[in-house]
Amino acid sequence: MKPNHKGSATLFKNPVLERLTHTHIALPISIFLVIATGLLVYGFTYGFLDVLSAVGLFVAGWLIFSLVEYLAHRYIFHMEPTNEFKKNIQYTFHGNHHDYPKDKTRLAMPPIVSLFIASFFFFVFKLVFGSLVFGLVAGFLFGYALYLFVHYAVHAYAPPKNFLKQLWIHHSIHHYKDPERAYGVSSPLWDWIMGTMPEQRKR
Repeated sequence: MKPNHKGSATLFKNPVLERLTHTHIALPISIFLVIATGLLVYGFTYGFLDVLSAVGLFVAGWLIFSLVEYLAHRYIFHMEPTNEFKKNIQYTFHGNHHDYPKDKTRLAMPPIVSLFIASFFFFVFKLVFGSLVFGLVAGFLFGYALYLFVHYAVHAYAPPKNFLKQLWIHHSIHHYKDPERAYGVSSPLWDWIMGTMPEQRKR
């Protein structure tokens, strides 16, 4: 199916469920930024963070998110639909976006899913890293918010006339030329490392 630049896919017959799949991009971005800020404030207030550790952990969390973004896009959102269950999951989470890439209300997961994801990563990071969680998850959620912003921008607006234009080009190649490459949205870093840069961009 060629991408349709008008309209929206129907994912659920139930009108309530269907409505919940449409999200204004500002809502999840705001959720993640507020939680990230709250974690940093809490960490400073109770002595879990100082300026140096906060900067280092924040950057580390941001980098971890960029890897999670890449891996999720490549191996979950583009999983092989080898059976009906996988086919339905893949289409619900991502396939519909490739069919309707200009559907602005489906460029982010619903807020309830966003909150679940934020909570999940907080508890996993808390279990693994202890009190370092406040800086790491703040950076991780900032990375998520940045990803959502970039993803929305490259689909909703014309590319800028500066170096950021490369993000528009990179993601357009993934959508319109080679869906098995250019998985990074907020950054092509992991495409370079993992060998999934588009051929012409490698050169």
